[in-house]
Amino acid sequence: MNNHGKPRLVKFYQAVESEQLQQTVIRRVYQQVTSRPDSFCNYLEGAVPEWGESVKLIYRHYATLYFIFAVDAQESDLGILDLIQVFVEALDKCFENVCELDLIFHADRIHYVLDEIVMGGMVLETNISVVLQSIKE
Repeated sequence: MNNHGKPRLVKFYQAVESEQLQQTVIRRVYQQVTSRPDSFCNYLEGAVPEWGESVKLIYRHYATLYFIFAVDAQESDLGILDLIQVFVEALDKCFENVCELDLIFHADRIHYVLDEIVMGGMVLETNISVVLQSIKE
């Protein structure tokens, strides 16, 4: 999401009943994440009531973009932060200083990069060199 709450990349790995519920979840997540000062940690537990209490939001704020993952309670917070870092680095390598416009105009390539890292909700790879090699191939 950008700083104004516009989703630039959305991918649900769990079935969501309707488009309206998706928009409600996105809006709620944005409000919760942006209301926190930058000095706070990048984790929120039980932050998506529509999905129950076992959901955590793990996010990073880079320039004008928030990269936010909603995960279950068993996921490692540091592991997901590492995943976000690898994703952003891979995008940086693919687009030479990725920006919001790259996310808008190259959504297919962005999804492809994400699919090299996460598939079906399971983390496949967080080694940046392996991810970049797969993207080049």
